[in-house]
Amino acid sequence: MILKYSRKQQSSIRQKAGFTLIELLLVLVILGILAAIVVPKFSGRTEQARSTATQSQIATFGTALDSFEVDTGAYPKGKNGLNELVQQPNNSQSWRGPYLKNEIPKDPWGNDYIYECPGKHNTSSYDITSMGPNGQLGGDDDVSNWQQSKQRK
Repeated sequence: MILKYSRKQQSSIRQKAGFTLIELLLVLVILGILAAIVVPKFSGRTEQARSTATQSQIATFGTALDSFEVDTGAYPKGKNGLNELVQQPNNSQSWRGPYLKNEIPKDPWGNDYIYECPGKHNTSSYDITSMGPNGQLGGDDDVSNWQQSKQRK
């Protein structure tokens, strides 16, 4: 059995068949353009959120260190001084901690915070630094308490 369709019927069948290749390619190009616009905006937000979280964590350390200093009369010395916020040092009778609820966290990029007392930038107190996304000390991506105090002035 052979079916014959008129030109009008064939045209109607083609219209119902679906999208043409050109229509599909056009949609893909539009989606690609939208992705090229949207993705960079969201990726920048992630780094900005990590930087803000780091600044908040450094401020929390600052509050805890100030409480430690009020109780003991001095900031913890050395590079491991942040540990004295959660564990009582052997030579301190007036320690009233722990000054932080949990262990010392890592920065949002998975690195340890760097604590120095006396600080190189804050010579009368301490410096706290996160190495930032590149994981290396020095550079524009580092986040520290001495940079935050400059930004406030």
